[in-house]
Amino acid sequence: MAIVSITKKSDQPKYKQIVTSIENAIVNGVLKKGDQLPSLNVVKNKHKVSRDTVLAAFKELKNRGIIHSVVGKGYYVSTEDIVVKQKVFLLFDEFNSFKEDLYNSFLENLDETFQVDIFFHHFNQEVLQKLINHSLGNYTYYVIMPANLTGVKNIIKELPEDRVYILDQVPKELEKYPAIYQDFKNDIQKGLQSGFTSIQKYKKIVLLFSPQKQPIQLLEGFKKFCVDFKINYEIIASIKDRVPKEGEIYIVFEDKNLIKIIKKIKETNLELSKNIGIISYNDTLLKEVVADGITTISTDFKLMGKQLAEMITTNRKESIANTSKLILRKSI
Repeated sequence: MAIVSITKKSDQPKYKQIVTSIENAIVNGVLKKGDQLPSLNVVKNKHKVSRDTVLAAFKELKNRGIIHSVVGKGYYVSTEDIVVKQKVFLLFDEFNSFKEDLYNSFLENLDETFQVDIFFHHFNQEVLQKLINHSLGNYTYYVIMPANLTGVKNIIKELPEDRVYILDQVPKELEKYPAIYQDFKNDIQKGLQSGFTSIQKYKKIVLLFSPQKQPIQLLEGFKKFCVDFKINYEIIASIKDRVPKEGEIYIVFEDKNLIKIIKKIKETNLELSKNIGIISYNDTLLKEVVADGITTISTDFKLMGKQLAEMITTNRKESIANTSKLILRKSI
């Protein structure tokens, strides 16, 4: 691991990047008390910066008591006992109630030495790239939720590889990075299997699926369940012109579509669990009470946040499939 790292695209001044690099090297045990730092000229020549830039960085560290100079020899680490805010760049696709659970759990399981800055790309590749470019060199860790965007590997390639974590969806191109993810295909398949006794009373399962937002693995797992259990199914992209019919059970991913289908069901005088059903994805407090309770298939977002915090604080490099289950309520 390089002791000093400078990124041209970063908004952070170069002298500050040198300070942050050395702080991180001490915090992570790369530099120990008494270790000698690279000389002013070595840093200057390697990173093509002025000698004054390097000197300004070393002067700040010296004034804070983190390093000291020895005449004719150079600069040395004075102490390992420093409190450095480790900055986390947290990039979500969007913010909603279950992502809030994940975020709060993540914060609760980090100590006061961590600062978390949260951003959103809203499923827009240009926004993601812009946010990544502006973050270069400014953070200790980078947590990326790529959603189903393509080409993310090329966008994040300039980030320090050992400081990147992937969250929620892990495309094949990002499998080398540590991650906490949902096994969407397996989760929806097993969730529906565990609710088969209640599901089989319906004539058809209708999946409301948006390929722009939902992972294709959800569609694959849904189809496999229907084929394995010989269940009639239909896949639709929008609820707008749909008229719910008796004997249908709907699987809905987005909360706004959940409200729309509940409204349509009321307008047709159908009754949930009696002659029509709903299964939603990702559990929230609201779904416990809406329409006397909506059945959900959901991962444990609080656990996801906790495990992410533990991976970062212990510097573990793993790929963990987060747990998921069917929560059976009155809607089916």
